[in-house]
Amino acid sequence: MTIALQPTPVLETGRLILRAPKSGDYPHWRACAMSDRARYIGGPLDDQQAWRSMCHMTGHWVHRGYGMFIWHLKGDDTPLGMTGPWFPETWPEQEIGWTVWNPAAEGKGLAHEAALAARRFAYDGLGWATAVSYIHPDNTRSIALAERLGARLDAQAKPMGSDPCLVYRHPAPEDLA
Repeated sequence: MTIALQPTPVLETGRLILRAPKSGDYPHWRACAMSDRARYIGGPLDDQQAWRSMCHMTGHWVHRGYGMFIWHLKGDDTPLGMTGPWFPETWPEQEIGWTVWNPAAEGKGLAHEAALAARRFAYDGLGWATAVSYIHPDNTRSIALAERLGARLDAQAKPMGSDPCLVYRHPAPEDLA
């Protein structure tokens, strides 16, 4: 039996499907969360923390009505990462976040493609007027992605949490082509 959140939006890009989390995603998230890949998002996590984190992702959809989309290639349901609008209760601003779960998905522009679709959804579908991305200063890949998305360092914005954090502000909806 497969249990999924209903109804949730499904986004499509040229190569990707972006959808809400479902039960079969956990092993793929767990592998990422318990590895060094999670070092910039509070990891590596242990098994209990990875499970709680997955439940946080799913619960965000329930409580906010939106959340991280799990993305995969069209024709292959294997989750490769997540990206989407994110705004936990204690965060200073609404975020467009991302994590590439599978190293095989890196360097192909997939995270960029997914983040563009997720940001468009946040602006057009949710009515957001602005968005930031919170990025660890050592996470050069995420900084490069934020800049490729047109986001710029916003030194005036309040960082999230107590860990080192840069705030990248995305272009306003009216400034996007």
